[in-house]
Amino acid sequence: MKKTLTTTVPAALIALGLASAASAEIKIGASVSATGPAAFLGDPEAKTLQMLVEELNAKGGINGEEIALVLYDDGGDANKARTFATRLIEDDEVQAIIGGTTTGTSMSILAVAEDAEIPFISLAGAIDIIQPVKPFTFKTPHTDRMACQKIFEDMQKSGIQKIGMISGTDGFGASMQAQCKDVVGEYGIEIAADETYDPKDADMTAQLTKIRNTDGVQAVLNPGFGQGPSIVTRNYRQLGIELPLYQSHGVASDGFIELAGKEAAEGVRLPGTALLVADLLAEDDPQKPVVTAYKAAYEGKFKEPVGTFGGYAHDGFALLVDAVTRAGSAEPEAIRDALEQTSGLAGTTGIYTMSPEDHLGLDLSAFRMLEVKDGSWSIVE
Repeated sequence: MKKTLTTTVPAALIALGLASAASAEIKIGASVSATGPAAFLGDPEAKTLQMLVEELNAKGGINGEEIALVLYDDGGDANKARTFATRLIEDDEVQAIIGGTTTGTSMSILAVAEDAEIPFISLAGAIDIIQPVKPFTFKTPHTDRMACQKIFEDMQKSGIQKIGMISGTDGFGASMQAQCKDVVGEYGIEIAADETYDPKDADMTAQLTKIRNTDGVQAVLNPGFGQGPSIVTRNYRQLGIELPLYQSHGVASDGFIELAGKEAAEGVRLPGTALLVADLLAEDDPQKPVVTAYKAAYEGKFKEPVGTFGGYAHDGFALLVDAVTRAGSAEPEAIRDALEQTSGLAGTTGIYTMSPEDHLGLDLSAFRMLEVKDGSWSIVE
């Protein structure tokens, strides 16, 4: 049963698509963390959405109808995200929402979107966003559980059987820590040391020293995002730890290498997307045309390197455009039904094939195991 939402508060509108909201036939809402602690994720997401709407409207929109993008900056605050989701639905009357830069903001938005029966495409990683399946909620990034599985597959190939883990206590880090613990036994790997840190901590030497002093540890895994993993990486090298260091997809960007320092980041492995290694993809890779086109457009317009997180927004928009085009309608329920019927859609993150039981549509093959070599990302063969 659809519920009518009545709560609204003033908010800062940071962008509106080229088509005016009053005249556009299709209205898309977004709430991303363009500022605040998750700005390195949300800023490229906001820029990507604005760029794609501008490009599509210049080509005539979807089925001849222009798009209005109503975009809010929630600053990474879950309460603001909930407020903006309410405003997008009740006041702005959008037909779908893309956003939720972090797990926390995504969970706030999806609660409102599900109540109002408005399709929501999340840009965050936690598996809880889509499992159990919620009727109107979808997402573009791989789940944290999939990241754990990809990492443990690589460890298993290297004969690693005992590891140390150091996780952020934020929503992303805690969720991935739990998912890794849940699947690690399937790979014959033991977590011999399990440490945590607060995302605001400026030094993780004490935790890493405990891991280093644990007998038999052969590698270290750091589930986390933001600045924490960069600090962990620097401290790791400062302590002279020579064991393999694995990071999560939450820091799969050139920004991580810059924050950690090229020397400290050398040799770090993580599961990432094709977008980070666009120039290394085979010519017949089905993602290459999409990845190279987005990279060229974004870097040409904003004069900054393209990244994984903007790619999540790219894919969210591509999924929505594809769904509306196939449905021939921008009615929320028609969009939802069409999203569930997505098949073989190549994005920057992977190739999406969804169903009523799967609102992500990616498998482990969408991840590329990457390693920092000479200050740049390379594909682990």
